[in-house]
Amino acid sequence: MTGARPGQRIVLYARNDGRWAIQPRSEQPFTKIDDDGRWAGSTQLGSDYAALLVEPGYSPPELAESLPAVGTSVGALAIVNDRGTAAVFPSPKTINFSGYEWALSSGSIYRAGSRNFFDPANVWTDANGALHLRISGSQSKWTAAEVKLTRSLGYGTYRFQVRDISHLEPSAVLTLVSWDGVGTEQNRRELDVELSRWGYTNNDNAHYVVQPYYIPANIVRFRIPAGVFTHSFHWEPRQVTFSSAAGSGSTGAPLLKQHVFNSGVPVAGNESVRISLYVLDKGQVPLKNGNEVVIEKFEYLP
Repeated sequence: MTGARPGQRIVLYARNDGRWAIQPRSEQPFTKIDDDGRWAGSTQLGSDYAALLVEPGYSPPELAESLPAVGTSVGALAIVNDRGTAAVFPSPKTINFSGYEWALSSGSIYRAGSRNFFDPANVWTDANGALHLRISGSQSKWTAAEVKLTRSLGYGTYRFQVRDISHLEPSAVLTLVSWDGVGTEQNRRELDVELSRWGYTNNDNAHYVVQPYYIPANIVRFRIPAGVFTHSFHWEPRQVTFSSAAGSGSTGAPLLKQHVFNSGVPVAGNESVRISLYVLDKGQVPLKNGNEVVIEKFEYLP
């Protein structure tokens, strides 16, 4: 390598299932550049590989959906596919919903520890502008649906008006999420409204979560009855307030549930909203049929 300055190092990534994972392992994230400019590193097998030239003090994410951009902390970036040629990633398809542009996820991606194949054909808007997401296929191969807001909105109030989800099977999962796509289970920078019974018939079907979920103070479970509900979270520095109200959630509508989290709340950064409908493949009750949900409206209030 030519042009590297003293102290700069290499960070390697391999891509699998829609995620970039640091190589060769998380506790050894840096590869030294020799005095003659040469370097060598090892990696697990992947569909694509990336090498980043980073500045001293740079803290690389262990897992990420997208790689850091070249800028203050990253001096250069090279990506190749598994055949050793430059990797080309097609631009995602997009859809307009509630006045915002959303990218449609595609390909094999892990969600909640389950590998799902996301198909853009499972996402559409109807004549009234409502967003439809479906799980289609069969028990041998389900395909899922996900949209991601193409820009970050930061602190504020996020509202999702969701049509009746009482029909969802126990292993179908609908999530309304703000997440930056970076981190591990221990450092997710993620706020969730989760509508699922997580594979069990008698589980509560709604959760508010400040990830990581396994910290007891970070999750609240409750039951949502049949009907249209508006789920929202008001995110501000060091605090997030989740709430669920019947119907459109207009001012004065009775609250079904509300909870305030004051610890573990992430700082606003490069997060974006994601709406996902996918299959939990580890549940006690496997998915038997296709499932569909309808999001009537999304609103953001700064």
